[in-house]
Amino acid sequence: MLLSSHNILLLGSLLLFVSIISSKTSFRFGIPALILFLIVGMVAGSDGLGGIYFNDPKVAEFLGVVALTFILFSGGLDTKWESVKPVLKSGISLSTIGVLITAAVVGIFSSYFLNISLKEGLLLGAIVSSTDAAAVFSILRSRNIGLKGNIRPLLELESGSNDPMAYFLTVSFTFLVQNPDASIVSLVPKFLIGMGLGTACGYIFGKLMIYITNKIKLDIEGLYPVLILSMVFFTFSFTNFIGGNGFLAIYIAAIILGSSNFIHKKSLMKFYDGQAWLMQIIMFLTLGLLVFPSQIVPFIGKGVLLAVVLIFVARPIAVFIALARANLRWRKKLFISWVGLRGAVPIVFAMYPLIAGIQNAHMIFNLVFFISVSSVLVQGTMLPVVAKWLKVSVPEKLKRKFPLDIEIKDDLKAELLELDIPADSPIAGKAVVELDLPRSALIVLIHRDGKYLTVRGDTVIEGSDHLLIMADTKDVVKDIYACFHLKL
Repeated sequence: MLLSSHNILLLGSLLLFVSIISSKTSFRFGIPALILFLIVGMVAGSDGLGGIYFNDPKVAEFLGVVALTFILFSGGLDTKWESVKPVLKSGISLSTIGVLITAAVVGIFSSYFLNISLKEGLLLGAIVSSTDAAAVFSILRSRNIGLKGNIRPLLELESGSNDPMAYFLTVSFTFLVQNPDASIVSLVPKFLIGMGLGTACGYIFGKLMIYITNKIKLDIEGLYPVLILSMVFFTFSFTNFIGGNGFLAIYIAAIILGSSNFIHKKSLMKFYDGQAWLMQIIMFLTLGLLVFPSQIVPFIGKGVLLAVVLIFVARPIAVFIALARANLRWRKKLFISWVGLRGAVPIVFAMYPLIAGIQNAHMIFNLVFFISVSSVLVQGTMLPVVAKWLKVSVPEKLKRKFPLDIEIKDDLKAELLELDIPADSPIAGKAVVELDLPRSALIVLIHRDGKYLTVRGDTVIEGSDHLLIMADTKDVVKDIYACFHLKL
């Protein structure tokens, strides 16, 4: 079946619906939803039951770039500068040095193993060198995996910021394969200029987004998402136009915007979160339609070995070298190595050699597709298990038990705490009024025996109670823990 203007909306809506329903089932079996989206596209494609013929890498690449723009912007909005700042050096190291080492290890191995030129091997390594923002963001958040310390912001910063490096390497090695006489050294100035302009444009346009959004005072609230969308695409395209890295600019602008106050912030963040999910589904469906499973079968053996090298050799080496000076224990570094999820981004980048007409482009595309699917399926499925095995996950009892969606205004430095009171706690049997709570702290709710109790001054605290406490500043958190004889 050929796609046309008459049936594309019908088929598209059906595929979206099936994808969403399948994602609901996937959580029960611990399968990442992104894999289900991809499978739906493959089943509907030329080699599948749907028989929908789609074989246009240029259209797929365009949709992939648009989708990745949404995903990076949404991910940046949810990334707070306060949480990123402590891990900024480690994140930058992973997104640059880590990507470079991963590309080199996979590239050199691929050159010898696949009997291709070193530049073609490095091109393959560059394509699969970055972790996928869509995969990391969606799996960490949808699976509600609690991680100790600063692991989570570090992983999200890395996945959001390493695509620019992988993009630069992919485009560069595509150029080098096409132009054998060109030198790798000549690409260094382009890298520095691209990253420098991307950073500068991201900062400038991020600040500009805040100013325009707060000052324009639109009469129709529904136009605010459209306004920001226009600035997002302008930031990306303008940065690319002047020779900068558009993906880096988008992510930096989103972090600046998300860490600031602007009108309708909560509703806009929810809107773009939904749009990011829509774009993820569209991107994976499109890639599923584009791929021909029958063409992947001959490369399964090679793909398995390359996936093993990437997951168990290249990624760990890259992480341990990039984080050599970071104050992280080996367990955390090993877990960060495991969360090297590859997803749709490498598959999108694999289209550049196809569009350029490189000789081994089809082999590279099929191998990248298999490696990416294997990575999301194996690593994504095993994330909770590996986190518990390496003892980097937050114990289940510390996860939020109150089914509340409490929003605190961003200009307030308030803090919500959940505390478990031990059965033998010294404060068990005391009334709230008898506690030496800081004046700026308030016990909002008590969870006891499956019930939620409102709190008054004469309410007695019992052992095994679970308390929801609000503090107006983060400075009093230590005092609250000391009041309940708990260690922070």
